[in-house]
Amino acid sequence: MTSTGDRHSPPASRRVLVTGGAGFIGSHLVRLLVGRGDAVTVVDDLSTGRRENLDSRASFVHADVRDALVGPLANETFDQIYHLAAVVGVKLVVDDPLNAIEVNVGRTSDVLRFALTAGPNATPAKVLLTSSSEVYGKGTASPFSEDDNVVYGPTTVSRWCYGCSKAIDEYLALAYHRQHGLPAVVVRLFNTVGPGQVGDYGMVLPRFVNAALEGRPIEVYGDGAQTRCFCDVRDVVQAFPALLDHPEALGRVFNVGSDQPISIRDLAMTVVRTLASASSVRLVPYADAYAPGFEDLRDRRPDLGRIRSAIGWQSRVPLDRTIRDIAASLGAAQTPQGVAGGSR
Repeated sequence: MTSTGDRHSPPASRRVLVTGGAGFIGSHLVRLLVGRGDAVTVVDDLSTGRRENLDSRASFVHADVRDALVGPLANETFDQIYHLAAVVGVKLVVDDPLNAIEVNVGRTSDVLRFALTAGPNATPAKVLLTSSSEVYGKGTASPFSEDDNVVYGPTTVSRWCYGCSKAIDEYLALAYHRQHGLPAVVVRLFNTVGPGQVGDYGMVLPRFVNAALEGRPIEVYGDGAQTRCFCDVRDVVQAFPALLDHPEALGRVFNVGSDQPISIRDLAMTVVRTLASASSVRLVPYADAYAPGFEDLRDRRPDLGRIRSAIGWQSRVPLDRTIRDIAASLGAAQTPQGVAGGSR
C-alpha cells in the first residue's frame, strides 16, 4: 500500500465550490474543473440557471447561496471557491433593480465571510469573484484598464445599479484580501457568449441567433453603432483557474474578454451571413426596448495587458464558430433531450 506521504502518490483532488454553477458560464467552468479532476460542489437556486446544465460528475445543492452556506455546506471545507451566482442581464436588472442589488451584494458578502474559514483546518479558501465590465459605467476611456476611474449615471436611472452593485462586490473582495488575508482574485468579464447561452434576459447574441434561425427580424436596440467585444465562454473559463493558481494574481482585478470590437448592427449582419438566414435587421429605440430614459454605453473594449502579462491568456475561438455553436445548442434545446443554457 502506498502511504499518503509517498512522493509517487497521485495528488489529492481539489475540493471546489462553484456558486451559480448551473448557469451559462458556471456550467462551462464546472465541466472544466471536473475534467481536470477536481471534486466540485455546485450551489444554484435555478432562478436563471438550468437543471439541464448540471454536470453529473459534480455534487449539487439546490438552494440560495446564503441558505446553503449556513445549512448543508456549513461544515464543509474547500480549497477554492468560484463565486458566479448573481443577477445578470439588462432586462432582469431594469425590471427588478432591488433584487439585483440585494442578491449581488448580499450573496458576495456571505461567500467572502464563509471563505475566511472554509479552507483546510479552518484556513481561508481561495476565492475568484466574477465581476463585470459594467463596473466601468459611463467611462469614456478606450480601451478600459483595470485602474481607470469609473463614472455612473444618476441613481434615478436604475440601469446603473448593476454596475454599482458589482463594484461594491469588488470593494468587498479586495477589502477581505487586505484586512483578513483572504486569497481573492476579481475578474471583470466583458461580453461572454457561447453554446448554452439563451436570450431570455437580454443577452444579445443568442437573441440574434434565435431570431435568425426562425427567420424573424433581428431587433437591434438604439442606432446599432454601439460597439462591444464578444469572447467565447470556452476561452473565458480557462482564465479562471489559471488566475486563481497564480500567486501574483491574488488581491488584483483582471479584465477578461476579447479586445476586438464590433458594432451591434454589424453583429446582427454577421449572424445573418454566418447562418445563411433570411432575417432582416430592424432598429428599435431604447425607450421601446427597455424604458424611457434608458442609457447605454457607446463603446466597451478591454485593455488585456494585465492578464496577458500575468498568465499569457488570450481568446482563441472565432466569432463565426461561436455563432454556429450557439445555433446548434439552441436547436438542441428545442427537443425534449436538448440542453438549454442558463444565463447567470
